[in-house]
Amino acid sequence: MGILNGEDFIHRLDGMKNEIYYDGELIKNKISEHPAFRGVMKTKASLYNLQHNKELENEMIFYSPEKEEPIGISYLQPKTKEDLKRRRIMMEHWAKHTHGMMGRSPDYMNTVIMSFASSSNLLIGKENCFPENIQSLYNKAMEQDLSFTHTFITPQVNRSQGYLGLSEEPVSAKIIDKNEEGLVIKGARLLATEGGLTDEVLVFSAPSLFIDSSEAYAFSIPSNTKGLKFYCRESFVGGDSIFNYPLSSRYEEMDSVVVFDNVLVPWEKVFYYENIEAAGSFLNESSFHSFAYHQVITRQIVKTEFILGIAQLLVETINVGEYQHIQEKLSEIIIGLETMKALLEKAENDAQLDECGTMRPSMIPLQVASNIFPKIYPRFVEIIELIGASGMILLPTEKAFQSNIRTDLDHYLQATQLDAKNRVKLFRLAWDLTMSSFGTRQTQYERYFFGDPIRLASGLYNKYPKKIHAENIRSFLSLKKDN
Repeated sequence: MGILNGEDFIHRLDGMKNEIYYDGELIKNKISEHPAFRGVMKTKASLYNLQHNKELENEMIFYSPEKEEPIGISYLQPKTKEDLKRRRIMMEHWAKHTHGMMGRSPDYMNTVIMSFASSSNLLIGKENCFPENIQSLYNKAMEQDLSFTHTFITPQVNRSQGYLGLSEEPVSAKIIDKNEEGLVIKGARLLATEGGLTDEVLVFSAPSLFIDSSEAYAFSIPSNTKGLKFYCRESFVGGDSIFNYPLSSRYEEMDSVVVFDNVLVPWEKVFYYENIEAAGSFLNESSFHSFAYHQVITRQIVKTEFILGIAQLLVETINVGEYQHIQEKLSEIIIGLETMKALLEKAENDAQLDECGTMRPSMIPLQVASNIFPKIYPRFVEIIELIGASGMILLPTEKAFQSNIRTDLDHYLQATQLDAKNRVKLFRLAWDLTMSSFGTRQTQYERYFFGDPIRLASGLYNKYPKKIHAENIRSFLSLKKDN
């Protein structure tokens, strides 16, 4: 089959009848028609349709020597720097289509599956490891253009690193049994963005010094597997009107708790189990982080460009561009944007082949970018709010402009560069990005996309080649090391 189109994506997901609970109730009708999901499902369908755009064919698909059907480039295992750039261009197309608002556009998890497959050799010969199952999933994903979510965070009962969550009934999802058919999993994992809205869910353990062997596993199973349940948070879709809610009506990605109620994971779906060493090393030694960061930073650059566009149009609309404090604020966004772009380009330019023959982008520039963005994104949001000022609060609805008060609204809410309706339309976009429930979730999401910012900084510090610089100073001062 190869690349999927939007209509087939919707039909396939509706037909799976995944066990999704919203506001405490099981969704029994088509998920593509539910108010909490129809906007993002329609948007995802439009992303799949881009793969069939003839004008973008060379930038969206590739042909594998082993397969006849076209495959999405997000599944391409790069062997050269040109392959890396080709992947980035494809990801830019999808990011621009959603203005960088969707952290779980299909290319993110496709990239994760690709990275797992490209590094599966690292598991060969290790106890309770099945690298062939990773390759099998990768091939199936390419052939059917599968969509994925993932979950790996344990329930937040206690954030202490040493907390094991010991109880009679598992809180954190654990292996409670093994039989001829596979593993039996019981418990929960957190924060599956788009949980239940994808074909499969990839489940793995985050590396931890305190991990229990019953939690040391990795597998991928269909989202409609018996006993697999998705418990959703409140929806941040404000409404169907793209005038009132230009972002949340299109891009609101639901987050969910994933509950495993004695879920049987067939052996052919298991990547590894009860192997603490594999659980601790595979993610760190594989190409997972390099390619996941590459995709995310590509999206975040596009998102920053979108934010800069909103900020500049706000400035023009209310005619405040001559003020230096406004120029300074927009310069902050420009500096952040160009810094992120330079780091991404450096990561590609410094890419090297790894031991598995995959061209990995350089990790250090990507780590730097991932440390920068959680700090600058909330500032970008603040800049939008400061420029918009009180205009971010007084925002009539689309219906108001269709009522008998339209004449007054047109007169009192007009701007230097825009009429009243279009001015409100712009300010509602700025509001939905920054101050709505959708916007505040976006800020928190970017703050913690790769985890705790302090741990990210520690990871960068520990991996950065610092000693050579210290040795230069030691040499300059003719210092001798103590015995």
